[in-house]
Amino acid sequence: MSRGTDEAAVEAANTAFYEAMETGDFERVSELWLDDGATPVTCVHPGWPVLTGRGEVLRSYALIMANTEYIQFFLTDLKISLADGTAVVTCTENILSGGPAEDGAELGPLVGQLVVATNVFRHTPDGWRVWSHHASPVLADTEGTEDDEPGPADA
Repeated sequence: MSRGTDEAAVEAANTAFYEAMETGDFERVSELWLDDGATPVTCVHPGWPVLTGRGEVLRSYALIMANTEYIQFFLTDLKISLADGTAVVTCTENILSGGPAEDGAELGPLVGQLVVATNVFRHTPDGWRVWSHHASPVLADTEGTEDDEPGPADA
């Protein structure tokens, strides 16, 4: 495969990962995670400890899906790096989510969140699969930082 073809395939796998979350398609999420029997997968959700192994990781997605009525990801700042059958995708997840409805409403209150994520993919005979996902909330405002004010690089 050419580099451009690999990048397009990785981007498609990354998009499929987020679309499966948005639609609550647990089977698709499960298919997208690496399952070679030898390489442990890892996942860090914002504020969670490191989860290791398919069972632990997939249980976390089942739990999130069961407790999230609505979620939508708007991905920005997407960058893909490729090397030897491994791809690293960094992006900003602009997340809009809502919990269970209250007082007969159709949907619970919506909440926006900004998260940076690193998704590591491995190339397999079945295509690109998620090996590791690490997401962290953006807590610092990086817009309009003055030279004399501490920013994220100073932390």
